[in-house]
Amino acid sequence: MTIVQNLILAIIEGITEFLPVSSTGHMIIASSVMGINENTFVKTYEVSIQFGAILSVVVLYWRRFFQSLDFYFKLFVAFLPAAVIGLLLNDYIDMLLESVIVVAVMLVLGGVLLIFVDRWFTYDPDKDHDVELKYPTALKIGFFQCIAMIPGTSRSAATIIGAMTQKLNRKQAAEFSFFLAVPTMLAAAGYKLLKTYKESPAAITENIEALVIGNVVAFVVAMLAIKFFISFLTKYGFKVFGYYRIVVGLAILIMWAMGVKLQV
Repeated sequence: MTIVQNLILAIIEGITEFLPVSSTGHMIIASSVMGINENTFVKTYEVSIQFGAILSVVVLYWRRFFQSLDFYFKLFVAFLPAAVIGLLLNDYIDMLLESVIVVAVMLVLGGVLLIFVDRWFTYDPDKDHDVELKYPTALKIGFFQCIAMIPGTSRSAATIIGAMTQKLNRKQAAEFSFFLAVPTMLAAAGYKLLKTYKESPAAITENIEALVIGNVVAFVVAMLAIKFFISFLTKYGFKVFGYYRIVVGLAILIMWAMGVKLQV
């Protein structure tokens, strides 16, 4: 992976990680178009640069992370389902992650769902105020996040929609999705790095520079993407993201049908 490819993947990660469009689907297309060899380091890199995206949430919302212990307890409760199910089904999830068809189909299905979300959850910015997030609500949102273990679903989309089913408005749902990403992505990226280091230490030690650059770029881009997403979502809803997902999903299916080698 060249420096230019490193930068491009980091930018894609920063833009797509917190949008309801599936960063996995975009990584597939970008890696395939650029002809990147999906070796051990590249697969670890694509997960580990989530650290940069995580940091952007902490920086943008740092006051929220110092508001109370209750905030952390609720995040922990919401994180639990993914932690338990992720450990139990880790091998099965890895198997699904190898299927380009699964990613493409989930992109399309998720896109169709997003097109209709605005009809199911009407939103009036003048009337819809933040609601109190209780522990049972946090747990339910956590189970919605588990749906995103199916590649191509989008963790952001699953948690935001899950939060809206619990009466949270668009802005509050999106922000809680960002907060929940911190422990979830930290655990996933940390586990992947540790596993790779144990199996092949050189894959990490010989590519430290690439990891640092990728995380820094993902951090900066993710900060801009989060600000854009909150503003856009509040004003316009999910429909545009739905159509976009369908286009990306169909693009993957077309590339696969044409014999293009696609790897996750």
